[in-house]
Amino acid sequence: MKALGPDFYDRPVLEVARELIGCTVEHRGAAGVIVETEAYHESEPACHAFVGLTPRTRTLFGLPGRAYVYRSYGVHALLNAVCEPEGVGAAVLIRALEPVTGLDAMRVRRSPAARRGRIGRAPGDHELCSGPGKLTQALGISLGENEGDLASGSVRIGARAAAWLEPNVLEGARIGITRAVDLRWRFCVAGNPHVSRPRPVPGR
Repeated sequence: MKALGPDFYDRPVLEVARELIGCTVEHRGAAGVIVETEAYHESEPACHAFVGLTPRTRTLFGLPGRAYVYRSYGVHALLNAVCEPEGVGAAVLIRALEPVTGLDAMRVRRSPAARRGRIGRAPGDHELCSGPGKLTQALGISLGENEGDLASGSVRIGARAAAWLEPNVLEGARIGITRAVDLRWRFCVAGNPHVSRPRPVPGR
């Protein structure tokens, strides 16, 4: 997989969020195509960088092309790609993937029963990575990947494959937030079953 270099991320976050659709995330023998993203920028209050430079947000203000991984609600590690020039707080949240390799490993990581060696319902393929917490669990991404280089680190993001060169991308309002809810900074592949719910509706 040819990883994307820092120049790809050193651009306006909205451009990067849209163009990451169709790219591939890889970690620990599993990979998936990005089918949903959300953009965040220091200028709006839903972004962690809105409060300025703190120990938590330091990565957001760092070099473009680094991973910003944080824990949400004390449970899930969420994967973001830092964008724009160093000193600007901006990142793209990777919200959903279409699994392509390592599905057996994903099922084990996503199934508490399987991890304990017991028989239980494993998530269906459409459920493996259909959300930002699900995909990091499926790929085994943890807080230890924070600040990692997305071109050469343990978590890598590769360019669009031939089949994904021109995805049909919908935009909509971001979800799971309570501020700046009017911004249509969520991007996803139209009709893709791996996109998290609620899915954007064309024309709305």
